Amino acid sequence: MAFDLVQYFAEQIKIQKPELLSQYSDEERLQYLSEANTLSLGKLITLMRQDGTKLYQEIQTQDHLYIQELARHLTTSPQNESQLAKTDLEHSLTTMLSLQFAELKQLDVTGNFGEHGIRELLIGQIEHLSGLADDWVWTTSELTELIGSKPKPEEELSLEETMKEFNQMVNQHATDHSDELHTQVAEQNPTPTWAKLIEPAVAIVILWGLYCAASQMFV
Repeated sequence: MAFDLVQYFAEQIKIQKPELLSQYSDEERLQYLSEANTLSLGKLITLMRQDGTKLYQEIQTQDHLYIQELARHLTTSPQNESQLAKTDLEHSLTTMLSLQFAELKQLDVTGNFGEHGIRELLIGQIEHLSGLADDWVWTTSELTELIGSKPKPEEELSLEETMKEFNQMVNQHATDHSDELHTQVAEQNPTPTWAKLIEPAVAIVILWGLYCAASQMFV
């Protein structure tokens, strides 16, 4: 497993650039810095894949114009859906990329990585980046294999909704049970056939009796 540059860069930006995006709340600042970190690092991985030699040379030279142009390209990308103001976004990306280039060069000097070692280090960050950002970050940085890696939050049911569903389940169970008992009783106590046959005759007798009674009342 490669050394976790994602967390390393996040800590270094807090230490070295505490003023970056300080005009935002702590929660917003954390979110925007995380976006800048994952977006810029993702782009470095893509550039390393496309032309590792060129990127390695840029890391060595620390060309500010190259870094600034890279930040502007990410900021103006049609896929970029950041809620951060464009000027603040470009500034945060420029600052983040400058830090990443400087730290990568320092790691190269200290560990004598060389181009091949830096390439392996950057490519190894994919596993650390997985699930850390929304899909627009990966489409913007062209690190498309990470699209869909961020877990979707599960919908939380309120207590009221949960109890409503529970009551519906209980009522349905009770209704089904009652219908079942009614069916069982009907099956166990069927109406005799002879009773069904004499029902019309009984009705006629009752009606005739009522008619006779009524006739005597008016005699």
